[in-house]
Amino acid sequence: MPESIYDALHESHEAQRSLCRRLLRSKAGTRERLDLFTALRIELAAHAAAEERFLYVPILMDDRGLNSSRHALHEHHEIDELVEDIQSLDPRYAAWLKKARELSEKVHHHLREEEKKFFQVSGRILSATKKAQLARQYRRDYARMRRELEAA
Repeated sequence: MPESIYDALHESHEAQRSLCRRLLRSKAGTRERLDLFTALRIELAAHAAAEERFLYVPILMDDRGLNSSRHALHEHHEIDELVEDIQSLDPRYAAWLKKARELSEKVHHHLREEEKKFFQVSGRILSATKKAQLARQYRRDYARMRRELEAA
């Protein structure tokens, strides 16, 4: 059976969960904390861009998926704003860690909701062939976005 879009997304979801956990356990003011935040920021941005293009947009075009897609896009925007907030804070202080916890909670909430609700809604809309096609497109765009973000 060919890989579906959900298989590809789940791989990134697990990376996001792991990076969030490791980030919250990192020590204040360390290079490790900065590196983990950078890795999480890049993972979130590459994943969100490719996911929006190759899952949310096709589902947004179907009336059955309109509300779910709009909600998921809103949550991506909230995550982007939290990342921006964290970038403006000093990672040595409690305010940074508090905002990082908020980001982790939002990411975990979004991933749970997406896997439990959005994947089911979209799974009823997309054909098996389309799910495989979207997986290939997502992977290509995700890899391209990662390369660009890592080079910036």
